[in-house]
Amino acid sequence: MHVRDILLHKIGLKIKKNAGYARQRRIPAFALKIIAKMTDCLTGIPMADKNEFRVKKMKNRDRSRVVKEAFISSIPVMSGYIVLGTGFGILLRDAGYGFPWALAMSVFIYAGSMQYVGVSLLSGGATVLTTILTTIMVNARHLFYGISMTNRYKGSGKYKPYLIFALTDETYSLLCEGDTPEGCDPDRFRFLVSFFNQCYWVIGSVAGNLLGAFLPFPTEGIAFSMTALFIASFTGQWLSAESHLPALTGLLMTLISLFLFGPEHFLIPAMLMITLVLMLFRTRLEKK
Repeated sequence: MHVRDILLHKIGLKIKKNAGYARQRRIPAFALKIIAKMTDCLTGIPMADKNEFRVKKMKNRDRSRVVKEAFISSIPVMSGYIVLGTGFGILLRDAGYGFPWALAMSVFIYAGSMQYVGVSLLSGGATVLTTILTTIMVNARHLFYGISMTNRYKGSGKYKPYLIFALTDETYSLLCEGDTPEGCDPDRFRFLVSFFNQCYWVIGSVAGNLLGAFLPFPTEGIAFSMTALFIASFTGQWLSAESHLPALTGLLMTLISLFLFGPEHFLIPAMLMITLVLMLFRTRLEKK
């Protein structure tokens, strides 16, 4: 602080002290107002606004911290979503659908694997009923994601509708453990992580669609990029998790379901079996 500011501050405090003495001596109200005005001028900030100013400053600092921490947490997803979104945009352009379609699908649908499937549904002229059933089959896993996040999203207030909408596989992998950086509002942190992730997907989708209009891209094998992302997420969780029981349960139940129901119908039975097994071992997992 500048020397002049320190002196002015001390003078202001002295005047405030004298003002308290004046009230005890019943000095007229207009004189007290004059003293208060002088104090405000000397200290630079009105007495009534000082605490409010400090509170606002702390809130702004906390908000900046939450934004920073949420962005850092979303960086692993950023690299994957921009690449995968670009692949989706290229496929969509190759099917004859331009920039508005890429933007609208990524903003309002925002379901990575389903958007890839949606390209073939659009280009193949699928019926509404087929589209609905396919969407339920492909995105059925989100029902189980939502159930496991009920307690964490409880009481999220204005953030809750968007948190539910934006719960993708990768966002779930970041938020499922429930850890929030120290000093950050949990609801705002989860909201920002979800929002940043969608921004990455939208940017990648639009960029891929625009690039596909000017540069020729071979589209063979692009759809496998979603599978590659799932494998990468699974590997990261395997390395960081203390217990491998959930991962092993998922693998085993998926293989059993694939063998019993075939590749076209294995997803929902696999998710049901995984949920049942994890519920049976819930006590053991919570202890770990």
